[in-house]
Amino acid sequence: MASGLLMAALVASIWAIGNGVLHDAFVLARHEGPYTRELLRLLMDGHILITCGVVYVVAYFLIKQGNALGPWLCCIAAASLIVYCAMIFPFLKSFGTVVINVVVLGMAVFELITDH
Repeated sequence: MASGLLMAALVASIWAIGNGVLHDAFVLARHEGPYTRELLRLLMDGHILITCGVVYVVAYFLIKQGNALGPWLCCIAAASLIVYCAMIFPFLKSFGTVVINVVVLGMAVFELITDH
């Protein structure tokens, strides 16, 4: 199962970092005028995605080494992104992000329950 979680963490990291960078790039490309609270809020959305993606990268390497902290980091990142998606759902229905993170969370919990 660890190899499945390893690949899931890799996919989740690429998805989150890629979407975070794209989000921020589009926000900055469309932004006109001074730095505002609205711009900050929009950039924080990308920051959340990128940060969780980096956590998934760290988890990937920990899982690859057999370190038990890897699945825990997957749980933290997945739970954070699921909550984030729930908060923005009225404005943006990120089904892909939700599905990926629910799968990672389920796999990580299964890994923690069965191995420890």
